[in-house]
Amino acid sequence: MDSSRRRILQLLGISALALTTRPVLDAFAKEQQATGADVIIKEGDKVLKARQWAMVIDTRKLHSEAELEPLIEACHTIHNVPKLLNKNHEIKWLWGTHYHNAFPGKAARFIAEEVEQRPFLVLCNHCENPPCVRACPTKATWKRDNDGIVFMDFHRCIGCRFCMAACPFGARSFNYRDPRPFIQETNKKFPTRMKGVVEKCNFCAERLAVGQIPACVEVSKGALAFGDLYDPKSEVRELIRTHFTIRRKQTLGTEPCVYYIV
Repeated sequence: MDSSRRRILQLLGISALALTTRPVLDAFAKEQQATGADVIIKEGDKVLKARQWAMVIDTRKLHSEAELEPLIEACHTIHNVPKLLNKNHEIKWLWGTHYHNAFPGKAARFIAEEVEQRPFLVLCNHCENPPCVRACPTKATWKRDNDGIVFMDFHRCIGCRFCMAACPFGARSFNYRDPRPFIQETNKKFPTRMKGVVEKCNFCAERLAVGQIPACVEVSKGALAFGDLYDPKSEVRELIRTHFTIRRKQTLGTEPCVYYIV
């Protein structure tokens, strides 16, 4: 058999393999997306199941950037987020920003100075109607049906950044360079990323799967609450019911699941 014919047969074999394995991969992806249908949070003897995870941030308890640092550090440390000095290459899952940056268009003309000067903690809003999911051509970002968390699959991401363009909150970061040399201490329980992929907050899904609340909530000393948005008895619903809350760019119809008490 000559080399050209052998090459043709090899290509045909590869094509056939791709056709047969793609349905298997798709089925596996769907199975992965469905995993965690019984994800629970255990707090003592209390067990919570979520139809849609949500967070409530009480901005009255966070008065300075210094008070945000432990929350950011807890998140970034366990998720292997690199510390890059170049602001153009910065990777952020959780960060603080000015009121007018967090809520453009919502600011009143004469807002209380104390509120205006607070640092507002921002992150992925895990929207109920996420535009990033619709924009992604490879399904590298997807929304888990059973609990509403918007995930990133680092292996599927091709770095097109369509999701970043679609996100109205600027909640995603792109790895312009290999982030691994800039991780001070690697957490081997969570994957590191590579150059050319997008990443963001995942509501600590890996902690939820083992009965732990998100790291930022755990160290927040009561400033952050986390629970099921559709459970009338959950802590987040009670806070939303009893306090005035606002959400970022809620008029866009994305239905963000992070609420702010002001």
